[in-house]
Amino acid sequence: MAERPRTFFERGTLWSSLVERTAHALASGALVPIRTEVEVVEHEGVPFLVRVVSNLERKAKAVQPPSEGKPPKNPFIPPYEEDLFVSLVPPAHACLINKFNVFDHHALIITQAYEEQDSLLTAADFEALLTCMAEFDALAFYNGGRIAGASQPHKHLQLVPVPLAAGGLRTPMDEAIARGRLPFRHALGPPLQEPAQAHALYGELLRAVGCEKPGTPYNFLATRQWTLVVPRTQEAFESISLNALAFAGSLLVKNREQLERVRAVGPMTLLRAVTGPPGA
Repeated sequence: MAERPRTFFERGTLWSSLVERTAHALASGALVPIRTEVEVVEHEGVPFLVRVVSNLERKAKAVQPPSEGKPPKNPFIPPYEEDLFVSLVPPAHACLINKFNVFDHHALIITQAYEEQDSLLTAADFEALLTCMAEFDALAFYNGGRIAGASQPHKHLQLVPVPLAAGGLRTPMDEAIARGRLPFRHALGPPLQEPAQAHALYGELLRAVGCEKPGTPYNFLATRQWTLVVPRTQEAFESISLNALAFAGSLLVKNREQLERVRAVGPMTLLRAVTGPPGA
């Protein structure tokens, strides 16, 4: 059995640790990948990636119901599931592998002490995030509350390696962002550089879309090229749930019926619907 990392990772080792722990967790059965088929749906100049789930029942079977009268265990509170633990991350975070991953090497950056998922990000959160983003090229995102697509109430940022698909662009939305043509409510900014700048920029973007009050739902996304905040007014379009990844051009649907609905109305229509009308 591979030895569990127990301390902060050394500079330049996070990616190799993440790869090693992923292989180990797959072998042990601790990692439960959600298998998907990918379809490209072009809409308004963006080649959206729509992933159709083929094995959600595996996730349902892997989630054990709590004992009667007991609340479910928070998987983000120590002791962490050993096979999914990668490393501690300064100043007060830990890196875990996402147990139910759609993307390979999907990492979670969680607060070691409990904080609510709809609370605002702090300078400490950005210090941890930037430490990890310096280790490998990734799309970082934060689902600010249940309406923004969060399924776990313990504060956690997420990292998925880029590019998200073949073709060279980090995300399907990159060209639209470069053109400044995002037809849904948003605030766009430059890349994150260091914790103080990142935290200040985040605050500016939140204020630009009226999401500066704690508890207001929004999505936060960042790559090495741009930073994006999107206000949320609803969690789903019809029965199709959307989280931050949708605003990078990557959607997840439960079945082919939902895929055909996305194709019929156009993915950008979904993004406009869940962010509300301009000026809302």
